[in-house]
Amino acid sequence: MELRVGDSVVHPIHGVGRIVTVSNKRFTEAQPRLYYQVVTDTSTVWIPAESFEKIGMRQLPPKRELESYRTLLKKAPVPFDSNHSKRRMELAERLKQGSFKSLCELVRDLSALGWNKPLGTADSVSLRRAHDRLCREWAAADNTSVGNAESEIDSLLLQNKRMFMREAT
Repeated sequence: MELRVGDSVVHPIHGVGRIVTVSNKRFTEAQPRLYYQVVTDTSTVWIPAESFEKIGMRQLPPKRELESYRTLLKKAPVPFDSNHSKRRMELAERLKQGSFKSLCELVRDLSALGWNKPLGTADSVSLRRAHDRLCREWAAADNTSVGNAESEIDSLLLQNKRMFMREAT
């Protein structure tokens, strides 16, 4: 993956950031290595170029692809296992995938889980974190505010809920 200064990227822990420098550095190793300096809202991280994808870094989806994610958020949700332990493992596995697509699916499916009965604490926390992350990434990809992204995502999920509830009756 060819990355340049100015590219927007997503760090699996720190969230959306921008590459501000690409340079050879020597931190703990004997020889200098190529690093990306990524600045996020809350931190600056140095990522070795050869480890970029291995640690779960990825580029933001291009704005032109957001239409397919709008459609994805309106698709029928995939139900989770009713067993709490199995659901926790499934959530962890889906988060580990790290893609924008899997994040959209996770928010859609966790939202749907709460349509018929309130979510438990663990599921509520997972949904809140995933939703926040999705809104931040969507805003950066769409070059809009987080509030606008949140409004659009919530509107798409509401459309899905209305369709789902209509089909269930």
